[in-house]
Amino acid sequence: MKIFPAIDIKDKKCVRLVKGDFNNKTEYEISPIDQAGKYKDHGFKNLHIVDLDGALTGNTVNLDIIKEIVGKYDLKIEVGGGVRFIDSIKKYIDSGVEKVILGSAAIKNIEFLKEACTKFKNKIALGLDAKDGNLSVSGWKENLNIKTLDFLKEVNDFGVSRLIYTDINKDGTKASPNFNATVKIAEISKCPVIISGGVSSIKDIKIAKELNNKNIEGIIVGKAIFDGDIKLDELAKELDA
Repeated sequence: MKIFPAIDIKDKKCVRLVKGDFNNKTEYEISPIDQAGKYKDHGFKNLHIVDLDGALTGNTVNLDIIKEIVGKYDLKIEVGGGVRFIDSIKKYIDSGVEKVILGSAAIKNIEFLKEACTKFKNKIALGLDAKDGNLSVSGWKENLNIKTLDFLKEVNDFGVSRLIYTDINKDGTKASPNFNATVKIAEISKCPVIISGGVSSIKDIKIAKELNNKNIEGIIVGKAIFDGDIKLDELAKELDA
């Protein structure tokens, strides 16, 4: 089970949102680069980064910060946030990230997703963000009348290399992930699945491991780290457990 500590970047700072709401935002003192260094120092090999400025603008706003993190630390990085163009994907991949996460743009235009998977083999991750079983896009402001499972079946053969499933009702709440929904996704997904949203304690990491589903690749941990509910020393022990 891979553990992906998270960094969300807004205005060059580490922040966390509750349920994707920019009005419900917590800023943290540490810089994204120093936070990545902390993760590296504790032995983590994977990192989940969201460019929230990118999510708002559709541009690779924090590419310089991400490049610096890639250059400084030997981490396998997945990055997302408003990636809407093939050129943006290329910029991230050229900077050395392992995977680029596509969300709203890929869901609204599956031809974009197909093209990205064809051009950048094994580099595209798909973020599926759901609320009450239906997909949400555009910073979770737009709830589509599309069942998450139905959409996944439609794009399952495109060549996506990783799927990140987030239950919006859980994200940033530290109320534990929606394990049941994630397992249902993993059962039909043709690529590995990452659990996202709501991790509150080490217990959630242990539950994820006990799911014993070979198609669940890892879990993302964000707000609980920044708020001190999960200590990095404690979390790092789960890397070898």
